[in-house]
Amino acid sequence: MTEVRHPEKIFRVSNPIPKKPSWIRVKAPTSKFFKSTNKILKDKKIVTVCEEAACPNISECWQKKHATFMILGDICTRACAFCNIKTGKPGFVDESEPKKIAEAVSELGLEHVVVTSVDRDDLEDGGAEHFTRVIRSIREMNESCTIEILTPDFNKKTKALNILSNDLPDVFNHNLETVPRLYLSIRPGSRYFVSLKLLADIKKLNPKIFTKSGLMVGLGETKDEIYQVMDDLRAADVDFITIGQYLPPTPKHAKLEKFITPKEFEEYKQMAIAKGFLMVSSSPLTRSSYHASEDFRVMQENRASKNY
Repeated sequence: MTEVRHPEKIFRVSNPIPKKPSWIRVKAPTSKFFKSTNKILKDKKIVTVCEEAACPNISECWQKKHATFMILGDICTRACAFCNIKTGKPGFVDESEPKKIAEAVSELGLEHVVVTSVDRDDLEDGGAEHFTRVIRSIREMNESCTIEILTPDFNKKTKALNILSNDLPDVFNHNLETVPRLYLSIRPGSRYFVSLKLLADIKKLNPKIFTKSGLMVGLGETKDEIYQVMDDLRAADVDFITIGQYLPPTPKHAKLEKFITPKEFEEYKQMAIAKGFLMVSSSPLTRSSYHASEDFRVMQENRASKNY
């Protein structure tokens, strides 16, 4: 039997969720395109991070037939204080999943696809081989589709990097999520410099690949700490940074310390551009895969214009 621990059973403290400010508004899902996307995903029994992580942009993205596929199940082996995904002992890996993902990409007519996963510390390679099978399957069925993967840190999984090097995507994304000082309370199962090293190592394997990472703000970090993370990412030769507002899924998750204003997000964006990122997405509703297809094209254009 699969063991599941829901967030309310993990985090004991209750943090009331404050009312959202005027600049954070999300439309309800109503269009026929939202419904057709939902049907395709449900028919193939595909898990999306859009639903599991309660993403505020699900309506907009699904209306555009964009979705972020979540592989390796819907149960994570870690219990990050910000995340809405269930924690516990995962089930077996679905060997038919790569084919189902590739078929869904075809049916949705995607030009750019984002694939992520839960943490699978129970697997010897952390799920790296399954990622490569998904990448291969998508490319076999959708030759022109570009692929972005958002991976765990593969901490202590020594074989993972070698496995991934055989089938690298067009964009490799791994989120730092927050500043080093807050890791113990926000990402207790992860290590900041392990995540940085993964991004740097992937870039060394293939300098032409785009690398990407994201941060949440509003958890109590300072601006100077965010700027230091930017410097660390640039030292790891990361191309693209996303910065978005942390929104607690439930009162049992990490406390929201502050709503960051649109003006502050613009300041972060301008600083990141000044530090040399090829692409920056910084806004209250920015998430890792939000506008991923459009942003990928802009990244390509920016690289070409700078002769990288």
